[in-house]
Amino acid sequence: MIKITDVKKAYTEKVKIGPLNIEIPKAGFTSLIGPNGAGKSTTLMMIGRLLDIDEGHIAVANMDVTSTKSKDLAKVITILRQENHFVTRLTVRQLVGFGRFPYSNGRLTKEDEVIISKYIDFLDLTSLEGRYLDELSGGQRQRAYVAMVLCQETEYVLLDEPLNNLDIARSVQMMEHLRHAAESFGRTIVTVMHDINFAAKYSDRICAMKNGQIAAFGTVEEIMDAETLTNIFETNIEILEGPYGPIAIY
Repeated sequence: MIKITDVKKAYTEKVKIGPLNIEIPKAGFTSLIGPNGAGKSTTLMMIGRLLDIDEGHIAVANMDVTSTKSKDLAKVITILRQENHFVTRLTVRQLVGFGRFPYSNGRLTKEDEVIISKYIDFLDLTSLEGRYLDELSGGQRQRAYVAMVLCQETEYVLLDEPLNNLDIARSVQMMEHLRHAAESFGRTIVTVMHDINFAAKYSDRICAMKNGQIAAFGTVEEIMDAETLTNIFETNIEILEGPYGPIAIY
């Protein structure tokens, strides 16, 4: 479980996050949604210890995010930021191999190589594993980064807008992969999402944020409510029942 208790983060006197209080259950797929500036990515970065908290407490699998040693935390939680800038020229396989660093310290074993191949295959990157990142499309690179974080084989996976640079077909494919990872590998996946309908189709739970606060948290059915979403996004939203569940119409 991810437990956030009385967490606050202040950038300026007017730009503040929190206090945040939420418990995200173990296993399954949770999406963070909300308008720009709501605090979604900031919250994700604080859970992943890429951003310090000013007040409060965050625990992941009963490990204090602030005080746990990095080498121990890296075996429990991994995070993919929205922007990734590798200046070194790497192949897809080399990039995915970085996910094994907490275990191998850079000295890959035969077991590591098997795990690397597993996630390269899982993200349909087998034909591209020898290609350099700068030779790939944005969508192909995004899949490679996701393969890298899954290759770390942590129970908790945090993804900041994993559909960046993906067209609709690749977005569907990516969400299918992530949903499969949550179900087949027992991962707890938490994502920042901009598309409400993608979140609704693939999530077990949705956390809606607004103005640095948690506005609503619950099942898809609970959050996909016209009044709730209209209040959060401050625009009229209707909910229709589609073939795969509720659909938000703007």
